Amino acid sequence: MCLQSKINDRSAKIGIIGLGYVGLPLAVEFADNGFTVYGIDVNQNRIDQLNTGDNYISDISDEKLQQLVNSGKIIGTTDFSILNSIDAVLICVPTPLNKSKDPDVSYIVNVLEQLKKYIHPNMLISLESTTYPGTTRELILPELNQSNLKVGQDFYLCFSPERVDPGNQRFKIKNTPKVVGGITKTCTKISKYLYESIIDTVVLVSSPEAAETVKLLENTFRSINIGLVNEVAIMCEKLGVNVWEVIDAAATKPFGFMKFTPGPGLGGHCIPIDPHYLSWKMKTLNYQARFIELAGEINTSMPSHVLELIGTGLNRFQKSINGSTILILGIAYKNDINDIRESPALDVMKLLELAGAKVEYYDSYVPKIQWNGGEKVGLTKLTTASLKKYDAVVLLTDHSNFDHKLILNASQLIIDTRNVFAGVEDSKIVRLGCIQTK
Repeated sequence: MCLQSKINDRSAKIGIIGLGYVGLPLAVEFADNGFTVYGIDVNQNRIDQLNTGDNYISDISDEKLQQLVNSGKIIGTTDFSILNSIDAVLICVPTPLNKSKDPDVSYIVNVLEQLKKYIHPNMLISLESTTYPGTTRELILPELNQSNLKVGQDFYLCFSPERVDPGNQRFKIKNTPKVVGGITKTCTKISKYLYESIIDTVVLVSSPEAAETVKLLENTFRSINIGLVNEVAIMCEKLGVNVWEVIDAAATKPFGFMKFTPGPGLGGHCIPIDPHYLSWKMKTLNYQARFIELAGEINTSMPSHVLELIGTGLNRFQKSINGSTILILGIAYKNDINDIRESPALDVMKLLELAGAKVEYYDSYVPKIQWNGGEKVGLTKLTTASLKKYDAVVLLTDHSNFDHKLILNASQLIIDTRNVFAGVEDSKIVRLGCIQTK
């Protein structure tokens, strides 16, 4: 039976390699649409969790996952030999940067070593991990060609960038358009057919390189614009202007302006990292991606600027950072999720400790973290008594379950990096992007 027929009658077996924030929601979506899904991961603890229906991704319904696992529609394994019987393989492994901000594609390479052993005729392979333009054709295809199977005839290869936005209640996998670019037109066609079985809109591009660049453009666009408003926030502090007022007023223009807001820095796996994949690729072509580099400099400097704001606030009370007790409110990289990857809050905490402060945190989504070779446990509850004991509280992530009234009334000093206390005139509040009263 051809692959399209198997997709149509849901007899196609789906293999998803990497069961994190991208892979597991994708597995649930395919399984919920009638496919049998094999989740493959090298992390045995993660596989054990999955096979008991223990949900570890907040965007997924606990009940839905339990139902799909119990019914046998999702099966977790660390055994790559299952690929022998898989019809479509979706690769969703991490693609971090190393210390010099060069791409680390070792996870993809490790997958390829396994995939080469089990590739078979009529198999579709789709890379979803964000990477530099050329990865699919230059890295993956030559390895798979060693099988003597012909791409576009015997097997199908494409790139289709993940577009997961953790915590987004409006746009999920189903209603977020999916970009697909195959090595050949047939690869693109087969990939489109697969993704259309679970996603409302599939957007075709001419090549994997185009699809790879689409993802990098999306997050480079965000990184550069966030870098711009972060710099404008600093300029507004020096000008004695309220940046939040300026942004809100500019956003009333019905054309030619898109609203971005400043903050303590960039977090998550995509926006702080993806632009550097494009920058790295351009360096290999002897071209400097100047906007990317500049935005990166500004955005990575924001935790240091927050440290300056904390120092400014403490000075009002004749205190220094050294020796102060400081509470961080929110360490997830964005509100209402439990993801701390690349969170600027971690950088702020580190800078504060280096400056001699005693630092604690509160985040109901992240009860504990690995810190300085051990474990750091956050406060379990905010109370008037607990807030009063801190010299300063620093609001870095505005979770919707924060009691703003309690924080305002009980705190001695508030460093507000998210404009939570807009319109509140109180000398104990120091705002990012506003004039700082001495």
